[in-house]
Amino acid sequence: NLFFFLADLSAAQRKFAHSLRDFKFEFIGDAETDDERYIDASLHEFSNFLKNLEEQREILALSVTETLIKPLERFRKEQLGAVKEEKKKFDKETEKNYSLLEKHLNLSAKKKELQLQEADNQVEQNRKHFYELSLEYVCKLQEIQERKKFECVEPVLSFFQGLFTFYHQGYELAKDFNHYKMALQINIQNTRNRFEGTRSEVEELMNKSRRNPQEHKRANHFTMEGYLYVQEKRPAPFGSSWVKHYCTYRKETKKFAMIPFEHRSGGKVGDEELFVLTYCTKRNTDTIDRRFCFDLEASDRPGVPVTMQAFSEEDRKLWMEALDGKEAVSIILINIDLIVMVLKKNSNYFFFLIGAQLDKIGFTVIKKCISAVETRGINDQGLYRVVGVSSKVQRLLSLLMDAKTCNEVDLENSVDWEVKTITSAMKQYLRSLPEPLMTYELHGEFIIPAKSGSPESRVNAVHFLVHKLPEKNKEMLEILVKHLANVSKHAKRNLMTVANLGVVFGPTLMRPQEETVAAIMDLKFQNIVVEILIENHEKV
Repeated sequence: NLFFFLADLSAAQRKFAHSLRDFKFEFIGDAETDDERYIDASLHEFSNFLKNLEEQREILALSVTETLIKPLERFRKEQLGAVKEEKKKFDKETEKNYSLLEKHLNLSAKKKELQLQEADNQVEQNRKHFYELSLEYVCKLQEIQERKKFECVEPVLSFFQGLFTFYHQGYELAKDFNHYKMALQINIQNTRNRFEGTRSEVEELMNKSRRNPQEHKRANHFTMEGYLYVQEKRPAPFGSSWVKHYCTYRKETKKFAMIPFEHRSGGKVGDEELFVLTYCTKRNTDTIDRRFCFDLEASDRPGVPVTMQAFSEEDRKLWMEALDGKEAVSIILINIDLIVMVLKKNSNYFFFLIGAQLDKIGFTVIKKCISAVETRGINDQGLYRVVGVSSKVQRLLSLLMDAKTCNEVDLENSVDWEVKTITSAMKQYLRSLPEPLMTYELHGEFIIPAKSGSPESRVNAVHFLVHKLPEKNKEMLEILVKHLANVSKHAKRNLMTVANLGVVFGPTLMRPQEETVAAIMDLKFQNIVVEILIENHEKV
């Protein structure tokens, strides 16, 4: 029995080694962090270790169930199972949504206005419900892909550690493995910290998307995109049919593209049609028995308009505006100079409406906060992670940002101001700048080296970009990063490693101008840019 047990165990381990070697993590976005890449590669390293152990043919006694099977099974049931249920729910709601929408769009415009309003309200409520459900489903998919990287690998890591303790020659193998294990634990912890650190940002972005979906669409090069129903005319007596298309429009080239799309079959069901737009005209209900319609005319088909139907009146207005349709767009002009003149009558209100600036007061605020932190709290656990009381933070900021009281505030010796209040005020000041310290303009360029290249090439790229910053931004960044490097040197006591500081200050120093759903994927790379700055602050 022991022989067969060992044979079965050996066969199972070899099979497991092959699975580890061939397994590939999936990820959402266009790149992985170094830590994620090392986690991905770790499975191949685990495969090699396991094959070496099999060659020794030592008697193994493993507590596989507790260290490996149960955590993975729990992850499968609790996490993957939840995603499957979400998918079923999403598929069901998708079918329900499009069925209701198609039924709604087929309503005759000749029905009573009250009936049409009731139908519109029902569709709008259903659209909001479906939009929220879609957001939750997308974020659940993103969460499960992120969780895999540490919740799947950690049980495997425990499994391997257990293997070595039960081998006769395990001591030497474990000693060789120890350095790699510690590095991997750091990779896993960094990945976990980034995941947990960005969850609040993701939730904030979700809430913004719920409140105003149009302002938080994914960034792309199209002026407008979305689904439209296109009228396809047929010979008499068959009349016409309406086919759903996915349409895109580029205003600078006036190119309009549309692809037939059927959600039940999983995507597009025809070839793309592309034409150059010459004009767009709104269709009133007295000329067509459908609502939300407008006509387009292509340059190569003069006099032959294409009739489109939007999902709602608001949707039609957005398309009409993007396509320079005949519907007028009201623009309200505000006399900024007049507002500024009125506000200046009360200088305090004017200053706080203008907000934080990179001026003399701004540099004084940051320098005073840094000096106090390094004098009083450099060894405090969770420095910059522990948040101060909001009312106290606002009171401190109001004193520091007032030229009359700024120099009177004693942060280094006064017990009135806790360290967590000072650190929170400092972060709040940096986040209140008109644009992030590392600027909107260079945001995308800073993200690029964090996604690829060797460590040396990344440092060189970040170094080059830092020196493209405006002089005041660069000066402030140098002061701040030098301080954060000093904080990281005390990590054994304050627990604020470079990676932890990156999680805290990534969203503070960097922020995209357009807060889109796609920006979620780049949150962790903001943290990496800050890590590069801290680790290489002297060179940069």
